Amino acid sequence: MAWLMLIVAGILEAGWAIGLKYTHGFTRPVPSILTGAAIVISMMLLAMAARTLPIGTAYAVWVGIGALGAMILGILLLNEPATPMRLFFLALLLIAIVGLKSTSKG
Repeated sequence: MAWLMLIVAGILEAGWAIGLKYTHGFTRPVPSILTGAAIVISMMLLAMAARTLPIGTAYAVWVGIGALGAMILGILLLNEPATPMRLFFLALLLIAIVGLKSTSKG
């Protein structure tokens, strides 16, 4: 269950990272509220997952999922470049996340 919470927390982190773009400095109410809610829920789920998972692993996976998701969403939604090198490093990030999961005892 801790891993599921951590994965959802990471997805929400990617969501709030992209959401920051849509808040326009928290001047738009609806995106700001949704982004704020995603931040709070993401942190709560991370904290809950860290009760049983090692904090170093939990934090690294949370950040990794968030960074991976934010980059993918940036490419898909914000027309950010999808150069071969960026995609290569995205793949390395995914490998690191899977590696941390597969070597964790939690």
